[in-house]
Amino acid sequence: MQILLRGAEVDGATVDVTIRHGRIVARPSAAPDEVIDAGGGALIGGLHDHHLHLLAMAAADHSLDLATATDPASFDEALAIRPGTLAGGGWLRAVGYDDQVHGPLDRRRLDHLAPDRPVRVQHRSGALWVLNSRALTELGVDADRPGHPGFPGRPDRPGPPGLPHPEADDLADGRLFRSDEWLRDRLPPPPPPDLAAVGRRLASYGITGVTDATPTADPAHHRLLADAVRSGALPQQVIVMGGPPLAEADPPPPLTKGPVKVVIADHALPPLADLEQWFRRAHRAGRPVAVHCVTRVALALAVAAWDEVGSLPGDRVEHASVTSPDLAIRLHEHGLTVATQPAFVAARGDRYLATVDPVDRPDLYRCATLLAAGAPVLGSSDAPYGPEDPWIAIRAAVERRTGSGVPIGPGEALRPDQALALYAPPPAAPAGLVLLDAPLAEVLADPRKERVVRTFCAPPT
Repeated sequence: MQILLRGAEVDGATVDVTIRHGRIVARPSAAPDEVIDAGGGALIGGLHDHHLHLLAMAAADHSLDLATATDPASFDEALAIRPGTLAGGGWLRAVGYDDQVHGPLDRRRLDHLAPDRPVRVQHRSGALWVLNSRALTELGVDADRPGHPGFPGRPDRPGPPGLPHPEADDLADGRLFRSDEWLRDRLPPPPPPDLAAVGRRLASYGITGVTDATPTADPAHHRLLADAVRSGALPQQVIVMGGPPLAEADPPPPLTKGPVKVVIADHALPPLADLEQWFRRAHRAGRPVAVHCVTRVALALAVAAWDEVGSLPGDRVEHASVTSPDLAIRLHEHGLTVATQPAFVAARGDRYLATVDPVDRPDLYRCATLLAAGAPVLGSSDAPYGPEDPWIAIRAAVERRTGSGVPIGPGEALRPDQALALYAPPPAAPAGLVLLDAPLAEVLADPRKERVVRTFCAPPT
């Protein structure tokens, strides 16, 4: 299908453009099937979200969203009166729990709110699940008998910025840190993921490509994504990571193989030797690594591993939530890229001001310092754990303000064109095209998802 755009702004000039399969056609071979009056709106390359979790996004669509609860009372009300179920097997899956807003949560509080059905509640960071007693029983766990075989051990370190540190035994409180695989092996089968809804939303923002950063060890995860791309449910180009167990595996077409995801668990830092082994395994397979680092200690440990193993082109740091200037220089020395989430400054900044050590606050989600040090920066959402709309992140990268308007790291602010460039696609990925409702300079002065008129995704390669 050929589409003629009349009067589109392309690289500052107003021209007529013909598009086919998400690409500009230099010499149209036939009359256009559709004509669109662009009205001077900019035609730009499609945006790429460099770190999100597609299946988790689909699951969140079928979960009780607690982020709309504004205090402990409304949190309790949402869980206590919710009719029916939102997950398979009679389970209730809830997301968006925020300890700073909703108060402390353990299995006893959940038992009081929902004693007659299994409930699991996810912290907004994605790193913590809290289960009620009914849920633990259905998983074959005796919450009153510590040391149950196979149950994840209790963390002894704080997690990401703002994540509550456990004050009691995990098992007794029903708290599971970084235990998604353990849970997935024991839960009833979930409903089929509605990736079409996810794909439509992403396209509405102008996103034509994504990198799924899930550190899965299960090839079925990638098969679901491949099926969705082949069917057109996901019109975006999809790059996938997977964890070290899939380092040697090729994802099913039409997915594109990305880096190997290595998670430095904040509650239980791995030995340096283990980290080096994971890096070497990925590099032997000809793949870079993408290393989850949300604390200063985790980032320093990752750099120490690169010191021993060396880096491969494409090696990158995910999040880099707390990056001191000296570590930024070390990242450049190793030729590393950073995939970060500017929107967290806006979405979580007020919580960070209340919970993050003042020493770490200037180092939160740096952008300008990394670029000045020579470390390339990629923009991403971490959806569903952060706002999936990239225009929120673009604005946040420029303004560097919390939701209440307080500046965080104003020296890290980017120019609007730099913020947009964070979402450029990888060189080898088809970019697609996005038509905006005004010239680019006008859109960047007021970046909003509503500025997207139409998205043209390129077929996956």
